[in-house]
Amino acid sequence: VQLQASGGGLVQAGGSLRLSCATSGFITTLNTMAWYRQAPGKQRELVASISSVTEGGRTNYADSVKGRFTISRDIAKNAVVLQMNSLKPEDTAVYYCKREAYGMDFWGKGTLVTVSS
Repeated sequence: VQLQASGGGLVQAGGSLRLSCATSGFITTLNTMAWYRQAPGKQRELVASISSVTEGGRTNYADSVKGRFTISRDIAKNAVVLQMNSLKPEDTAVYYCKREAYGMDFWGKGTLVTVSS
């Protein structure tokens, strides 16, 4: 089981980035998947999640990103995508994707997003 986030980088405030979580060893549609982020000196926090298709594929967002970020699945690539628009400096963090299964959390390596003002 592997998860690898990519797509981070440096962007100006107001810009957009698209993060992708590549996976292997499991089918993302059968799992709840989520994006978290951790800013320097802060705790890791939930950004967005999407439930399994059997649970309706419901999405959930942190208040701070509602209306700006969108989580979705790229079924063809068995990946999970986080489209981030209208980025703000406070969105600067390392972003991680997570799989929830069997009562456990499986984390991938993160990707750094830096938003300049």
